[in-house]
Amino acid sequence: MTVIEVTSTTLFHLAARLYGDARLWQRIATANGLSDPMVEGLTQLVIPTGSAGSQGS
Repeated sequence: MTVIEVTSTTLFHLAARLYGDARLWQRIATANGLSDPMVEGLTQLVIPTGSAGSQGS
């Protein structure tokens, strides 16, 4: 688990940058108790670790 600080972005953008797949935005949302992919203002987010492909084969 990693904690990052972000300013006004979307979870889609973060998932694309961190996992290489914007569709994994819900991993970040779930870890932070969020339902809205829009992040307003300065916010600290928990980023689950593990590769994007580790969700099953």
